[in-house]
Amino acid sequence: MTMESEHPQDDAAAASDKLILSLHGLKKHFPIKEGALQRVVGQVRAVDGVSFDIRSGETVGLVGESGCGKTTLGRCVSGLTDPSDGAVYFNITEGDRDRVDALRDIPDEQRSEQEREELAALDEAHCINQLNEQARRHYRRNCQVVFQDAFASLNPRHLVNDIVGRPLQVYGEASGSELTTRTVQLLEQVGLGSQHLYRYPHQFSGGQRQRISIARALALNPELIILDEPTSALDVSVQAQILNLLHELQRERNLAYLFITHDLSVVRHMADRIVVMYLGKVVEAGRTQDIFERPQHPYTKALLAASPDLSDDTDTEIPTLEGTVPDPAHPPQGCRFHTRCPVATPACGWDVDDVVRGLENQENLFDGLSAVNRVSPFEAQLTFDNEASARALADTLHSNAISASMREALEEAVVRDRTINIRFNPAEEVELTERAPGHIAACVLDPAAR
Repeated sequence: MTMESEHPQDDAAAASDKLILSLHGLKKHFPIKEGALQRVVGQVRAVDGVSFDIRSGETVGLVGESGCGKTTLGRCVSGLTDPSDGAVYFNITEGDRDRVDALRDIPDEQRSEQEREELAALDEAHCINQLNEQARRHYRRNCQVVFQDAFASLNPRHLVNDIVGRPLQVYGEASGSELTTRTVQLLEQVGLGSQHLYRYPHQFSGGQRQRISIARALALNPELIILDEPTSALDVSVQAQILNLLHELQRERNLAYLFITHDLSVVRHMADRIVVMYLGKVVEAGRTQDIFERPQHPYTKALLAASPDLSDDTDTEIPTLEGTVPDPAHPPQGCRFHTRCPVATPACGWDVDDVVRGLENQENLFDGLSAVNRVSPFEAQLTFDNEASARALADTLHSNAISASMREALEEAVVRDRTINIRFNPAEEVELTERAPGHIAACVLDPAAR
């Protein structure tokens, strides 16, 4: 893949200081319902407290495995999905953003009446889910989306002339011959032309359909474009063309991009800053160069190891991520990555659910389980049909069948009759901490020890 420049800008500081978007503790939980009455019995935590900023003219790359919450976050930012908690602020000043952060960090019951009124006023002015109709309309024209599947996002019954020109009609920007002229100009900007006006989406290749999607996104001259895996369905040569096009458009229009992808080779060329997500959480964020040269989280290192540069020695053994992504309805305690982490420690947050995750392949180990009494995520009593089954589990917990770090975190695994009491060292959620200027990560390990 050949692209014009390794980075659209050599440094994020080269971008404008204007703050386009600020996410504060953004959450999106989907209810799990059961039974005839559809009672809510749990929540799938697709996005679980994400915060970062996007500035004018910069590209923020959002990366992670499938199922980590990237697309859901993009839909919340674009306004297509309402968040469960937290907020997305548009065109907010640095001072107001800092004030919002301070106010939201105060527990609701401890806020004074004046602080509540101040926060409500800031939310009404900048929070995209609380904007009045006129302000929300302004936000919608300034935040556009280019979807992964260009064919699914284009109406198959509409001509390109209608698809690209519709935003201009809806916002009263152009009509008649002027509308056609503006539509042709947009198509020419993305490498198409007037000869494509009266064709349907199925008459184009995948790359051409993505160009049409980009032209539609550019129609209202937005400040921010959300790119959700815009090149993953394209072959390598077409990918390069689309990425070069996005790069050129950003330079000409000073656009801000939220670039959602799992392809680290692409994000390395496109992004000024990278945000790494795992199971709904940000585990690391920083300048692109810092992330690739000095990753601070084991998950980031694993992703980088799984995406080697083509020029690297192909005979070198590539470490891979072990295990599967845990259920987002029951995420691990502490660091969410510890169940798959090759350098996990006893302090990473081992809990009772990890016993089931780690031993689920042990044949018949839980067959006699009749009751579970949870005291906390770190302590539970498991009752079996007979004492032998309880003792079999206790023996397994003290053996090499589980990881050494889990065994060290296990405070108690005592059998009384048919019940085994399991207790782990409790652990707090691992918070993001600064590892270098502008570089944060959520890991209990000392950077010098890794």
